[in-house]
Amino acid sequence: MTPSKRVALGWWIAGLVAFGIVIWLGMPLAIETVPGGILDHQHAPDAETVNRIQHAWRDAGVLGTARNAMIGDLVFIGIFGIGCVLCGLHFRAREQVVLRAIGWSALVAGLIFLVADYGETISQLVQLVRFAGDDDLAAIASGLRPIKVAAWIGGFLAVMLALIVERLSSRAS
Repeated sequence: MTPSKRVALGWWIAGLVAFGIVIWLGMPLAIETVPGGILDHQHAPDAETVNRIQHAWRDAGVLGTARNAMIGDLVFIGIFGIGCVLCGLHFRAREQVVLRAIGWSALVAGLIFLVADYGETISQLVQLVRFAGDDDLAAIASGLRPIKVAAWIGGFLAVMLALIVERLSSRAS
C-alpha cells in the first residue's frame, strides 16, 4: 500500500517540528564546561569523556534536562524516520523515473537514519540512566553520529527535491 502524499508529508513535517522541539529541549545543556551540549555527549569517544560531561550536567542541575532531551530525541527519530520512509514509499510509486529514484533515496535514508540514530541515542541514554560512561557505548554513539547526520541530511534533501521536481513537473504539464 502506498501512503498518500498528505499522510507521508504529515509525518515528515511533524518530524521537523519534533526536531525543533528537541533542539529547544537540549539548549540548557550547553553550559560553560560542556559548550556543545548534547552534541558533546554524542561526540564523546570514551567513558571518561561521557563521565566528565554527565558530572558537569549534574553539577549544573541539568541532568534531568539531558534525560528529557534524549527521550524527546527518541520520539523525534521515530516521527522523522517514519516520515522519510513514508515519503519515500509515496514518491517511488510515481510514474516519473526521477521521482521514483528520489523516492528510493528518501526511503533508504529514512531506514538508515532510524537505525543509526536509535543506536546512537539509546547508547547515550543507557550511559545517562546508569550515570556511568561505557567505552563500548560511547564508541557506538560517536561512531553512529556521522552516519545518522548524513542520513538525516539525505532524507531531508530527498523529500525536498521530490517536492520541487513534482511541483516543476506539474507546471510543465
